[in-house]
Amino acid sequence: MTLDPADRRLADRLLSAPTDELAAAARAKRDADAGRLLTYSRKVFIPLTQLCRDVCHYCTFAHPPRPGEPAYLSADQVLEIARAGARAGCREALFTLGDKPELRYGAAREALARLGHETTLSYLAEMAGLVLRETGLLPHLNPGVMTRADIDRLRTVSVSQGIMLESASERLRRRGGPHFGSPDKDPVLRLETVRVAGEAAVPFTTGILIGIGETRRERIEALLALRDLHDCHGHLQEIIIQNFRAKPGTRMAQAPEPNLDDHLWTIAVARLIFGPEMNIQAPPNLNPGALAEMVAAGINDWGGVSPVTPDHVNPERPWPTLDRLAEQTAAAGKFLVERLAIYPTYARDVERWVDPALRTAALRAIDAQGFARADDWVPGAGIESPVAPHPGPLPASGAREEAAKGSSPRFSGEREGPAKREGEGQLAGILDRISAGEMLGEADIVQLFRARGSEFDRVCRAADELRQRVNGDTVSYVVTRNINYTNVCYFRCQFCAFSKGKLTENLRGRPYDLDLPEIRRRVEEAWDRGATEVCMQGGIHPEYTGATYLRICRAIKEAVPDIHIHAFSPLEIWQGAKTLGRTLPDFLRELKAAGLSSLPGTAAEILDDEVRAVICPDKIKTGQWLEVMETAHAVGLRSTVTIMYGHVDHYEHWARHLLRIRALQSRTGGFTEFVPLPFVPMETPIYLKGRARRGPTYREAVLMHAVSRLVLHPVITNIQTSWVKMGAGGAAACLAAGANDLGGTLMNESITRAAGAVHGQEMPPENMEALIRSLGRGPRQRTTLYADAPAERKAASFGAPELTEPVNTPARRYERQPQSAAAD
Repeated sequence: MTLDPADRRLADRLLSAPTDELAAAARAKRDADAGRLLTYSRKVFIPLTQLCRDVCHYCTFAHPPRPGEPAYLSADQVLEIARAGARAGCREALFTLGDKPELRYGAAREALARLGHETTLSYLAEMAGLVLRETGLLPHLNPGVMTRADIDRLRTVSVSQGIMLESASERLRRRGGPHFGSPDKDPVLRLETVRVAGEAAVPFTTGILIGIGETRRERIEALLALRDLHDCHGHLQEIIIQNFRAKPGTRMAQAPEPNLDDHLWTIAVARLIFGPEMNIQAPPNLNPGALAEMVAAGINDWGGVSPVTPDHVNPERPWPTLDRLAEQTAAAGKFLVERLAIYPTYARDVERWVDPALRTAALRAIDAQGFARADDWVPGAGIESPVAPHPGPLPASGAREEAAKGSSPRFSGEREGPAKREGEGQLAGILDRISAGEMLGEADIVQLFRARGSEFDRVCRAADELRQRVNGDTVSYVVTRNINYTNVCYFRCQFCAFSKGKLTENLRGRPYDLDLPEIRRRVEEAWDRGATEVCMQGGIHPEYTGATYLRICRAIKEAVPDIHIHAFSPLEIWQGAKTLGRTLPDFLRELKAAGLSSLPGTAAEILDDEVRAVICPDKIKTGQWLEVMETAHAVGLRSTVTIMYGHVDHYEHWARHLLRIRALQSRTGGFTEFVPLPFVPMETPIYLKGRARRGPTYREAVLMHAVSRLVLHPVITNIQTSWVKMGAGGAAACLAAGANDLGGTLMNESITRAAGAVHGQEMPPENMEALIRSLGRGPRQRTTLYADAPAERKAASFGAPELTEPVNTPARRYERQPQSAAAD
C-alpha cells in the first residue's frame, strides 16, 4: 500500500517506539472514553456451514465435504443451538461460515438446492431471520466477501455484520503464503466489502490477524486503510486484534506464533491509530494468561464469549467462564459489562444504523447508555426489585463505609471482582467537588449516571449520607387525592396511555369529563379521609379554556375551603392563558385568587427539545415550561418538579434536565421537591410502536434518585420516590439512595395505571408508615409545602372508610365510533 506523507510519518513513529511507551499512550486514550468499563457480548456460535471455497493455510474451521456429514446445518439444528443460547441468557447469535462454498463444491450446490436456495448467503438470511423470530437473539453475521446487494439483504435480519480484513498485504496471497489459493482473501475485495457496508449504514466488525507472515509496517497499513473507511462512514464498531495460533493438521502447524510483546504492540498501535472512541478487541481465549497485559495495552472489549458453544474457529481454546472473566477483568482494574452484538454508540441511534425490522428488539434490549439491560425489571410492572435495599439507616462516622459494603442497593446482574478498581479516582473527584459545594457540569453528571458495580454503591452511599445530613432519618409523605378531571386530550404525546378520544392513538378505555358536582364530591370525600391536598391534572380537552380551570378551583374552595389545591401542569397553564388571551402572570394571579395553592411539576418529561421532538412534538417546549414555572414562583405559587425518563432519552439529556432545574431553582427557590418518574411503557403508543426502551433499568431508576440528590443540593432538599412506579421494594431502595419523601397516598391513580402499572391506587397512611419503619426510619405526615400535617388531619387519615366508587362522567361526543358505523 502507498501511504500519504502524514501516514508514513505516523507509521515511522509507531515502528520506532517501544511497546511500553505506546501502551501507556493507548491506555490514556482508551480511558478518556471507556473509563473503567470493559465489555463483552454473551453469544451463541452457529457454524452454518464449514465448507469454504478458500484454503487458508492456518484454518481448521473450513474443510471439504465429508461423507455422511451435511453440508449445512438444518433449520432444526440452527434453532436447537439458538434456543440453548437463549436459555443460557445469550443475546447474540453469531453466524460464522465458510465463504461461498457453492462456487467450489457440487455438494454445497446440491445441499442448497434441497434447502430451496441458490446461494449460501440466501440460506443465511433465512436462518438469521428464523433465529430472530423464534428466539429473540440478535444475529451478527460473518459470511465473508459481500456485495452491496448482499449486505442490504442481510441488514434486514441482523443488527451487525463483519469481515476480518486479516491483512492488506497482497504478498500473503503469493505461492507459499497463507492466503495462496484463497480468492476471497484478496485485500481489495475485503476492503470493498467494508466500504459498501459503510454506505449501507451497517454496524461493522473487522480487524487483523497477526503473526501469519505480515510485517509490522503491513499491519499499520491495514489499520490505516480501515481507519480511512471509518472516517468516511463511521460504521466500524470494533477492531479485532487477533493473534495467530498454530493448529495441528494445517500447513502452518509449525509456524511461529507472535509473542506477547508483538500482540501488545499491535493492540496499542490500533488504539493510537483509531483513537479513544473505537472499540479495540482481543479474544480472551487466545491469550488466557495475559488478560491484564492486553487491558494495559489499550483494549476495551473481549468480544463474544459463549456459555454454550465452543469457539469453532479455535476449538482448542475454550472460552473463560463469565465469572472468571469478570474476576480477571477486575484484577486488571476494569469492570465487566455486557453489550449486544451492536455496540452502544450504534444501539443508541437505531434510526440510522438498524433496519426497521430489528429496531424494536434492539431498543428493548438496551439501557440508556446502549449496553445490554442486565435485569428484567420494568417500572410499574410488579416485577420484584432485583436487589435488597439498605436494611436500615447507615451508622455514623467511620462505621458507615464498612456497613454499606453489604447493604447498599447494588444492582444485580453486573459482574465485578474484588480488585482495586481503576478509574474510581475520577468519581471520587466528582463526589469531593459535590461535598465542597461546587457546581457540576454535564459531563460530570453523565459520569455519575454511568456508575456501575462499586461505583454505583459509592454514588448511592454518598447520596444517602447527604440525605441524612439534610433531612435526618425521617421519611415524609402527604395524604392526598388524585383527581384527573378528564382524559380527553388533543395532544398526541407518544408516552401517554391515559388520554382518550377521537384524536388519541390509544384505544383502551372510554373518554370522560368530570362534572363539577363529581369533582366536589371527591374533594369532600378526600377531606373526610384526612387529606390536606387534592392533586388535579387532566388532558387538554379541546373545549377547555382558562375559565374551566378557574371554575374548578372556585368549586373546590366552595366545597372545602381549607383544602390545598395542587393543580394544573405548565401545559395546562400555558393553554389556559392562551385561550383567554391573558399573560402568564395575569392568569396565574387569577388562579391563585380562585384558590390555586401550588402547581405540580409534570409535563416536564425531559427538559431537552431534542427528546421532546420525539415524545411530545406538539407540547410546550423546554423554554416555555421553564417560563411558566418561573412566572408561577414569581407570583407566589410554589411547585414540584419532575423528570419522566427511560424511553428514547440518554444520560446527557438527564444531565441537562437537572442543570436546567437547578438553574431555575437558584433564581426562584420555588420548587418544593424533585420527583423522578420512571417511564412505565407497557400500554404507551411509543412502546407499542416499538420506538422506545422498556423504561429505565433498576440501576438507572435508583441512580436517578441518588444523582438528583447530589446534583440539586443544596437548592432542592426534598427528593421523592414514586411507589406507584417503583413498587414498595423499589421505593425502599430509593429511600436508601438519597430520597427522603414517599409522595402521596393518592386514593385514586389513573395515569400510571393506564400505562399498565399494577401497584395499586392507594397506599394508606398505615401502609406508608409500616414501610418507612421497616427501613429503620421515622415517618412524618406532611402538607404540600412540607409543614407537619395538622393533628386533626392526621387523626382523620388513619382508619379511613373505603372510598365510594368514583363516577367518570362520559364524554360521549369524543368516543370513537365503530368502523362499520363510521362507514355508514
